[in-house]
Amino acid sequence: MVSRTGLALPVIAAAQLLIVMDGTIVTVGLPVIGAGLRIAESDLDWVLTAYALAFGGLLLAGGRAGDLFGRRRLFRAGLVVFLLASLLGGVAQTGGTLIAARVLQGVGGAIIAPAALSLLADTFPEGPRRNKALGVYGAMGGLGAVAGLLLGGALTEYLGWRWIMFINIPFTLLLLAGTVALVPGTRGRGGIDLPGAITATLALGSLVYAINRAGTDGLGDGLAWAFGAVGLVLAIAFTVIQRRVRTPLLPAGVLADRGRLGANLVMLLMGAGQLATFYFLTLYLQSIKHYPPMLTGLAYLPFAVGIGLGSGVAGPRLQARTSTRFTLVCGLGVAAAAMGWFSLLTPDQHALSTLLPAQLVAGTGLGIGFVAVTISGVRGVAARDSGIVSGLVNTSQQIGGALGLATLAGIAVTATAGQPTGTALPDALTSGYTTGLLGAGAFYLAAILAAVFLFRPEPVTSAALRSSVR
Repeated sequence: MVSRTGLALPVIAAAQLLIVMDGTIVTVGLPVIGAGLRIAESDLDWVLTAYALAFGGLLLAGGRAGDLFGRRRLFRAGLVVFLLASLLGGVAQTGGTLIAARVLQGVGGAIIAPAALSLLADTFPEGPRRNKALGVYGAMGGLGAVAGLLLGGALTEYLGWRWIMFINIPFTLLLLAGTVALVPGTRGRGGIDLPGAITATLALGSLVYAINRAGTDGLGDGLAWAFGAVGLVLAIAFTVIQRRVRTPLLPAGVLADRGRLGANLVMLLMGAGQLATFYFLTLYLQSIKHYPPMLTGLAYLPFAVGIGLGSGVAGPRLQARTSTRFTLVCGLGVAAAAMGWFSLLTPDQHALSTLLPAQLVAGTGLGIGFVAVTISGVRGVAARDSGIVSGLVNTSQQIGGALGLATLAGIAVTATAGQPTGTALPDALTSGYTTGLLGAGAFYLAAILAAVFLFRPEPVTSAALRSSVR
C-alpha cells in the first residue's frame, strides 16, 4: 500500500507541473489564437504576460493566505479558481475575454503554487528527503514549461486552440481528488496585506506595459513614460505600505538572509531568459521555418530531455557534492552558452545543426539551475514563513518572465527594424529573434554574477555525499 507521504509528492509535483505548463501552453498556438480572435500581433504577447503578471503579482498574497487559513484549504480553492478560469478561456469569443481568463488563471496559480511548496515542506523534514522532493518539484518547474509547448502544439493542430484551455479541467479535477493525501499544513495568525498585494500587482503591470509599449512605439512614446512613472510611484507606495502595516506582504526578515535574496534574484533572471527563449524560438519555427503547431511542439523535445537530465541527474549530484553557488554557475554557464549557439540561426538553417542540439544544452543548464535555486530559496525558513517564502520564489520566476519578455521583445523589434534597406524579411526577422536570444543569454550571465556575489560556498559533509549516491 502506498503511504500518504508517497501520494503527497505526486499531487504536489503535478500541481506545479500544471501551473507552470499553463505559462507556456498558449505559446505555440498564439498565431492561431490571434487569427481566430482578431488579436493584433503586437498585442499577442499579452496572452502570455497577463498570466505571468497576475500569477507573480499575487503570489505573495497567496502564500500569506495559505499561512493564515490553511495550506490544503487554499490549495483546493486555487484549483477551483483555475478550473473555472480554464472553462472561461475555452469558450472565449474575444481577445479581451481570453486575456481576462488568463488573468484569472494566474490568480488561481498564485494560490496553488505557494500552498504546494509549503505543503511539501510540511510533509518532508529538512534534510536529504526534502532535498530530493524539492528536486522533483524544481524539475516540474522546468519540465512544465516545455510540456506546455509540446501539449499546446498537439492540441492546437488536432483539436483546436480552445482545448489548450479545456485540457486543464480533467487535470484539475484529478488533483482535487488527490488532495485527500495532503496534510492540512500549519496555520498562523494575522491578516492579509491587500493594499500591498494590489499595489504590487498594479506596479508590475504598469512597468511591463511601459516596457512593452516602448519596445513597439519607441523610447519617445509619452504613454510609455507615463506608465513607467506610475509603476515607479506604485513601487514606492508598496515599500511604504510594507513598513507601516502590521502584517506586511513581504516581512523584512524574509530577505534578510543573503542566500535567500540571491536565490530569488537568480530565479527572476532565469525566468526572464527562459520565457523569452520559448517566445523567440516559437516565432522562428512558425514564421521562418513554417512549422505547423504539432511539429513546433515536437521541436522542443530536446529541451525537455535536457531539463530532465539537468534536474534529475546532473543537478542533484552537483548539489550534493559541491556548493549551491558552484552548481548555479555551472548550470547557468551552460544555458548562456546555448544562447550564443542559438545566435547562429539563419532562415535556411537545418534544425539538426543548431536548433535541436542547442536546445538540449540549454535545457540541461536550466535544469541544473532550477534544482539549486529551489532548494536554496526555501532552506532554513521558519514554518510560519514557509508560505510567503514559497510564494516569493515563484513570484521571482513569473515576474522575471513578464519583465524579460517585455524587454527583449522590444529589443528584437528594434533589431529587425534596424536592418539595412533591402534585407529580405526572413533575414530581418531572424536577426531580431537571435538578438532576443542573445539578450536571454545576458540574463543568464547576470544570474551567474548574482550567484557569485550573494551565495556563500557551503561545506559539503560526508553525510551529504553518502545520501547523494543512494
